Amino acid sequence: MLYSVLKVIVRLAAKIFCRKIIINKRELLKEKGPLILACNHPNSFLDAVLIDILFEQPIWSLTRGDAFLNKTIFRLFYKLKMLPVYRPSEGVENLSENYKTFDACIEIFRRAGVVLIFSEGLCENEWHLRSLKKGTARLAIKCQDENIPLKVLPVGINYSSFRRFGKNIFINFGNLFTTDEMDSKAGEGIRNQVFNNRLQQELKPLVFEIEKKDREKQKELLEIKTSLLTKILLAIPAAIGWMVHAPLYLPIKYWVLKKYSKTVHVDSMLIALPLFSYPFYLLLITLLLFFLLKSCWLFLLFIILPFTAWSYVQVKGQLD
Repeated sequence: MLYSVLKVIVRLAAKIFCRKIIINKRELLKEKGPLILACNHPNSFLDAVLIDILFEQPIWSLTRGDAFLNKTIFRLFYKLKMLPVYRPSEGVENLSENYKTFDACIEIFRRAGVVLIFSEGLCENEWHLRSLKKGTARLAIKCQDENIPLKVLPVGINYSSFRRFGKNIFINFGNLFTTDEMDSKAGEGIRNQVFNNRLQQELKPLVFEIEKKDREKQKELLEIKTSLLTKILLAIPAAIGWMVHAPLYLPIKYWVLKKYSKTVHVDSMLIALPLFSYPFYLLLITLLLFFLLKSCWLFLLFIILPFTAWSYVQVKGQLD
């Protein structure tokens, strides 16, 4: 229930915090399991949130284990369809928990479910595909050994910015493939290599390769031109949107940059915190004006103010 409600809320909010979402093969959003979504990992937990809200079917995502701080958090995350994966840096004693997670994934696949895994392992705010870890291959091999007809869908996510609210996001899907391409009689090491070579080959054209200092290429691949007419029509609501929402957003931005500036979580936090505080902010503004002006029409602000925020996102700068 919690997962379904949040999915609806975030889908609505995405109209504001995502300026444009460009998807190359929309028909694949209806793909059914058993399915692995093998994705690059440029932007912390925002990557999982975006993929989740786009697909019709519920998505289970593999999440860094150190986020599961205690049993209460574990139960909450499980309700949100998140499963822990531990790295050696998060405690060698926790690595055995990964077997439980992989077993849980196998059960999800048996029920024709979908699992999202970030095949690079670590997250980096960059436009670059890094070397793939063995986790995705091991999960695929386990499915092959247990005769589960698993499909693998490579996914490349590309952001126009890692610091700006309201961004262009390019979701590129590759070609579906199955574990049949691996020789089931070969050793695990060989199958790992065959799988990762195929996945790397599929992901490479899906992930933009741009140097952080290459402004021209960033503009070419990441910027979407806004017509002069659109800028004129949205100029006034965009200005109102900036003035109304600055008291909410600027303190959040200041706090996030102070606390997370040296991490990969800045962008995700700059979206997550306004996302959950915005409904209360809207309610506060509406109630204050209602007590001052005594007009029931003021509740139209629940539509008007989000529109002004959307207008500002459409005309503001797109690149860092």
